[in-house]
Amino acid sequence: MTAMSTIETTMTLPIRATPAPLAGGTSFPRVVRSEWTKLRSLRSTWWTLLGLVAVTVGFSALVAWGTSNAYGSLSAADKATFDPTSQSLVGVVFGQLAIAVLGALMVTSEYTTGSIRTTLVAVPRRMRVLAAKAVVLVTVGFAVGLVTCFASFFAGQAFLSGNAVSASLGDPGVLRAVIGGALYMAGSAMFGFALGTLLRHGAAAITAAVAALLVMPNLTFLLPGSWGESIAHWFTANAGYQVMVVTPQPGEPGAWAGYLAFTAQWMVIAIVGAVLMKRRDA
Repeated sequence: MTAMSTIETTMTLPIRATPAPLAGGTSFPRVVRSEWTKLRSLRSTWWTLLGLVAVTVGFSALVAWGTSNAYGSLSAADKATFDPTSQSLVGVVFGQLAIAVLGALMVTSEYTTGSIRTTLVAVPRRMRVLAAKAVVLVTVGFAVGLVTCFASFFAGQAFLSGNAVSASLGDPGVLRAVIGGALYMAGSAMFGFALGTLLRHGAAAITAAVAALLVMPNLTFLLPGSWGESIAHWFTANAGYQVMVVTPQPGEPGAWAGYLAFTAQWMVIAIVGAVLMKRRDA
């Protein structure tokens, strides 16, 4: 066979495609495991969670102690609507900021360092990456929130049982409220996560989270008229906090209705952020 015929024979042979990477390499469970490894390997994660527990339990115990000492001077109307469970969980108002910061940094830290490009090269499906981060964050937020809220409840009741009305986990609505505190923590984490996905900048996302969860909810009560009152009751943290309330005040949403409204608000932000993540360059 001549050299020319050898070349012609070779050129007519079918070209075999290069084998594609195994799908299992970027399967969702493996991406979740990768995101969990990233989160737990950072020292700042553990410091943030430790601060969350300390602040939440500490403020809850402090408020319960002050309320216990002042309970005798309350009016009959205030005593009738006194909610010892929510008093023991009031520290969640401050602890939510720590978990929201963690949620924001889970996304923005990779954009800051540029490691998001490596992540998206390894896992080209951006929504899979985002969903894996969310699963890890919600799981951690709920688990840490559950431990924190039970610790806050028992610490608060230890002070309230002396001079004020106290509650036990067997009372109607109490266990739901304590577990609801953990759900609220997970939701606060997702609020920070959603804002981080949308803004992609750590300082901006954290500032927005503090405004949405702590500053603006209080300012909404200054809005005039019945429409202003409705906005206030259903706005972010004001609505979500109802899942920790056993004795709701008049006009406030129910426990699950409020939490659903809270969830819907961070989900809208997350969806917008996800759409922009698919369209924008890393």
